[in-house]
Amino acid sequence: MNVFASQWNAAGELAQQRSAATLQRIAALRELEQRAAQASQRSKPQFEKRGQLLPRERVALLLDPGASWLPLCSLAGYLQDRADPEKSVPGGGMLAGIGFVSGVRCMVVASDSGIEAGAIQEKGLDKMLRVQEIALQNKLPFIHLVESAGANLMRYRVEGFVQGGALFRNLARLSAAGIPVITVQHGSGTAGGAYMPGLSDVVIMVRGRSRAFLAGPPLLKAATGEIATEEELGGAEMHTGVSGLGEYLAEDDRQALGMAREMVAQLSQWKQPQTQPSQALAAMKSGVFEPRFSAAELLGLMPPHHREPVDMREVMARLVDGSELLLFKPGYGAATVCAQAHLGGHAVGLISNNGPIDVAGANKATHFIQWMCQLGHPIIYLQNTTGYMVGKDSEQAGMIKHGSKMIQAVTNATVPQITIQCGASFGAGNYGMCGRGYAPRFLFSWPGAKTAVMGGEQAARTMQQVTEAAMARKGLPVDAEQLQRQYEQITSMFEAQADAFYTSGLLLDDAVIDPRDTREVLSFCLDMLAEAEARKLRPMQFGVARM
Repeated sequence: MNVFASQWNAAGELAQQRSAATLQRIAALRELEQRAAQASQRSKPQFEKRGQLLPRERVALLLDPGASWLPLCSLAGYLQDRADPEKSVPGGGMLAGIGFVSGVRCMVVASDSGIEAGAIQEKGLDKMLRVQEIALQNKLPFIHLVESAGANLMRYRVEGFVQGGALFRNLARLSAAGIPVITVQHGSGTAGGAYMPGLSDVVIMVRGRSRAFLAGPPLLKAATGEIATEEELGGAEMHTGVSGLGEYLAEDDRQALGMAREMVAQLSQWKQPQTQPSQALAAMKSGVFEPRFSAAELLGLMPPHHREPVDMREVMARLVDGSELLLFKPGYGAATVCAQAHLGGHAVGLISNNGPIDVAGANKATHFIQWMCQLGHPIIYLQNTTGYMVGKDSEQAGMIKHGSKMIQAVTNATVPQITIQCGASFGAGNYGMCGRGYAPRFLFSWPGAKTAVMGGEQAARTMQQVTEAAMARKGLPVDAEQLQRQYEQITSMFEAQADAFYTSGLLLDDAVIDPRDTREVLSFCLDMLAEAEARKLRPMQFGVARM
């Protein structure tokens, strides 16, 4: 492989302007993430009065100190609950991420009970379903820290109730696949929430705080007239001593989390597959494989607007080991960039865009994807595409059929695929470059990324021409002011929905990340993929049943 010869002036004025714009977006991202933490923190007096830890404190105590932590879907629900960006609290009412517990890489989910008592939000449900899918695909033990008021009846939607059944189905699937499911019941779990511990392999409860019942005292009285206390119906002592729902009884949150760590420590076979990937990661961090360019230069590479060109080989060179790239067919379909490299010690294929995907580029990408599948190398897509080439020449050359071949290759690839939305992700280019609809193993966005069927101005101009043609057919005069208002309205709508924070709020990615963290995130994911490949599970016909 050859060290990439960079032509980018990282100290130039253009790079500094782009860097400043990216840093502004990162600051806005951190403010949004902090907004949820601050909202939860306001409940601290009530938690302290009850002798409880806040959700973020629980997660911090569960995880190994100083170990890597990959938060997921932190913007879930952003702008979906309120139109006012200043009042929308992201996160979906829960914390989720992948980290190490007693040396084992695990999926960790915690109810954010500092916000609305942990009531399940619409996008919170989608977030839970996504992280369960990730745990199943990547063979990650699933640890759930539960304290939830359940469904918010003031926002009840029947589809949420019906689709929520998949949450419990996935817990059963995880257990049946041989993946441990561990629940720490910090507080209430009512109605459907009671099935979270019910469908876990092992449950830890906290004396005086844990509650799990199908019907709480108010509902019980309303439905049957029976009067019972919370402790009688579903307290920790009752469940660990009478019903058998809980296996372990802790005196407080700290002890419960310590018990959870002890349980994970018993998963000795889950640590064995980590040896080789961890050595690769350790070698990378020692400087053996470091890129020859600073990660900080990634801030200045991407323009704030997709119309400015970018050489995505410059991005690749700042991510891969030693900045060494083996470019595939560099002189053919040059606007589609394919390369082999190593990242964190793992052999990978990379695909990106230096312009629209033309016929040659689509065929090149199809060939490269099949080549990577034959080698068994994961594929990383660095999206920066305005879509497939259009025009008479392109159509006559068979753009549709050649683009379709590329989409078929992406769909049926036999190796894991990871997507980073760096810049534009427009039109069918989103599909051909393994967008969310094509189920990449992970998908992350940079703060300035844009996702849409087309650019806002392009959409507005298209509708302007359609409107003018319609008016001409009817013999009506063209209202220039009305056309301008329509143009501005469409542009604004498209731009707002294309924004990375908005699309992340819809869970169209797994997280928005700082570009400087991209190599670390990819290395973390590649290590995980290698572990999953090496890990041997003991699947069963059914999950572990409660006894």
